[in-house]
Order: sequence, then structure tokens, then C-alpha cells
Amino acid sequence: MLTVEGLTSAYGRITVLHDICLTVKTGEIVALVGSNGAGKTTLLRTLSGVQPASGGRILFEGKPIEQLEPHARVALGISQSPEGRQVFGPLSVEDNLRLGAFRRRAPDKDTLAQVYEMFPILHEKRHIPAMSLSGGQQQMLAIGRALMAAPKLLLLDEPSLGLAPLLIDQILAAVVALKGQGITVLLVEQNASAALAIADRGYVLETGHVVLEGKGAALLDDPKVRAAYLGL
Repeated sequence: MLTVEGLTSAYGRITVLHDICLTVKTGEIVALVGSNGAGKTTLLRTLSGVQPASGGRILFEGKPIEQLEPHARVALGISQSPEGRQVFGPLSVEDNLRLGAFRRRAPDKDTLAQVYEMFPILHEKRHIPAMSLSGGQQQMLAIGRALMAAPKLLLLDEPSLGLAPLLIDQILAAVVALKGQGITVLLVEQNASAALAIADRGYVLETGHVVLEGKGAALLDDPKVRAAYLGL
């Protein structure tokens, strides 16, 4: 579904991503792990078009998209749930969700019902301002908003950030459920053990370079990963 070849990206004169190569196959959960500053968020921003690529190729379903605007990538089937949730606080929960479907021509009632089925608390609080939600509920809202675009590929950036362990389990269970619904997921997560435990495959980023790749279970057992990211 997604192929990245020699991707580079920079902020001014500072190159953040160096010759990134990775693939995400249809129906997979692929985890991207690494420490703070490794370039994980920049990579997702570059894939979604928010951050421009300075070199390399991004192929989605075989077609190059690195020159497309973000809204055009959404229309193709790529949707992102950003780090920090970035919900529209004064708007209601339901209005936040409906904004996620702005590129869709077909009615979104069925998708809205599916989001509410996945996250019942959002239905319960659908008429209140998003700023009134807890951190975990806002994370559910951010994921639900991304799902309203009916994506083929969902980019999830640090969904467990700042959440209590019980809520982390709920969010990651939702990610697994999305795979069961046929949605392909590229998951950026600092919690390496949690991410690799549910991932089919994974990539490890260090200072903007891919330094390891493999099946999720194999990376969990890799001594380098265990020492650097799992504290073992």
C-alpha cells in the first residue's frame, strides 16, 4: 500500500529525515519506534503532506504522492491522528468528528455510527465542547475524527502520550480492532513495548535514520531494542 524510497526532509538547513525506506502492506499494523527527536513525527507529517519532502519518493497504491497537497492525500485515503490530539476545543464532539469527513461526498452517518460504536463515550458526550473531555477521551476523539475520512491508511502519532495505563490498553485495543475492520495502520509510538506487541512489523528510528526493521515480536526480543527502548 505505502512505499517510501530514500525520503529526506528538512527544517531549513537542518535535515531531520535521512534516506528513509519503508513499506506498509495492506492490512498491517506497522510500528515506528524510537526516542524523542528521532524523527518519528516528522516522518508522519511528511507522509501526510504537512511537512514537505526534500528528496525521495512516497508511493501510495503504486502512485507517487510526494508532490500532492495534504487534502489531496486525504482524498486518496490517507488520514492522520496527530500528536497532542489537536481537537477543536470550543466545538462540540460531534462537530469535531464531522470536520474529519470534509473531503467526503457521500453521507457520513454510517461512519459516524461506527465511531460511536467504537468509542461509546463520544456518543454520550457528543453535544459538549471537546475541551471538556479528559485526555483519554480527546485521544479517542482525535482517532475518531481521522476515521471519519474513511481512510485506507491511518497514521497514528503517539496515541498513548500522557495517558494512564488502563487508557493506553483501551486505545491500543482500538487500534487492533481497526485492523480487523480492514484499516491499515502506521503507528508512531514512544512506548515501544506496547507498540511492537500489537504490530505485524516495525521500524526503529534513530536521529532520522532507520536502524532496524523486522517483525514486531522479533524486535521485541532484539537485545538492542530491549536495551535502548525497553529498559531491559
